[in-house]
Amino acid sequence: MSGLSVSKKLKIMKNIYLYLVFILISSQMNLFAQNIKNKGNYNYQVREENGDLNNDGKADKITVKMDTTDESRPLMLRIFLSQPNGKLTLAVSSTKIIEPQYPVENQGKHNEYQIPDFFIEKGILTMRSEIKGGNITYDFKYHNGNFELINVKKLTNNATKGYVDEYTIFTETRFNLITGLRTETDDKLGSKKILNKRKKIVLIRPLPKIQDFKFSDKKLY
Repeated sequence: MSGLSVSKKLKIMKNIYLYLVFILISSQMNLFAQNIKNKGNYNYQVREENGDLNNDGKADKITVKMDTTDESRPLMLRIFLSQPNGKLTLAVSSTKIIEPQYPVENQGKHNEYQIPDFFIEKGILTMRSEIKGGNITYDFKYHNGNFELINVKKLTNNATKGYVDEYTIFTETRFNLITGLRTETDDKLGSKKILNKRKKIVLIRPLPKIQDFKFSDKKLY
């Protein structure tokens, strides 16, 4: 550029500047589009429950939708609360609480669990999920603008042959997060005698909120 006039140099520099600005804007637009894509297309509803969750005497609603365009088949839980005008407003949206049907780490294989069931009763939102060797149930209660985990009930067994028999030991875990009391009870199928019972206090503060809850948290309880 040493042999060019000042005006031509300025024109070239201006064109380079405009080109760089164009590249930057294009990159930002691509990133924005990618972010929109990452939000998912949860287009298939698999669960819906209605009931009063915030104790205002009006029906609230929860839905679970699947993104069928994503190979992992992720799921989104949404909670809608009733308003004084009678309309429902989205209060919580989470894609972390339910495991995708085909987790990436499974390399195309199903997670082998059914999509969790949800229930609303007496102001409590209950989620029941399958886990290895049993099931786990979580109770969430609306408090101070959040749905807090207040109870966990888990039932597992030690069967290793793919079926249970008279030697199989079942363990029931009950965890009251409000009091912190966690109780584990062992017994056998058809037996009225308790084999073992363990109690301890485990305080979790603040109480876990549903929007922060992850499906992998089942290992914590």
